[in-house]
Amino acid sequence: MTTTNRTVLESLIDTVHDSIEGYRKAADIANAPHIKQAFTEQMGRRQQTLDTLNNELVRVGGELATKGTLTGQLHRMWTSITDLFGTDDKTAVERVEEGEDYLAKKFEEALEHTDLDAQTRSVIQQAHAEIKQGERLADRLSNQTEGAFGQR
Repeated sequence: MTTTNRTVLESLIDTVHDSIEGYRKAADIANAPHIKQAFTEQMGRRQQTLDTLNNELVRVGGELATKGTLTGQLHRMWTSITDLFGTDDKTAVERVEEGEDYLAKKFEEALEHTDLDAQTRSVIQQAHAEIKQGERLADRLSNQTEGAFGQR
């Protein structure tokens, strides 16, 4: 059980690290102050989620995780390339939406593990609730930018 707890937490932590970097990048390319602010605030909430997951990882015998994944690095490289074709609010929101969908799926898959201990499961469920708030934020911002830029 402890091995599963650690493995699942490490995977989620890596992905949350990637999410924080994604919000940082999105805030950099967004133009509208309210969108930049929303991304910056969400980045702070995501950092709190990361800290909570890291604390749980240490509790189950793991080591503090301090970086994201190779997949996340490759995704950021890809978004850097696509940013050459769009560095605006719509592009930033689209990238965040993609990341939030991926992150929510990772948390849902993690919660499918039946051998997580009760405390680890509870921590992951609480983190998942925060992730869902990020998805709703991305949806709201997407609706705002669609109104400003027309339908996709």
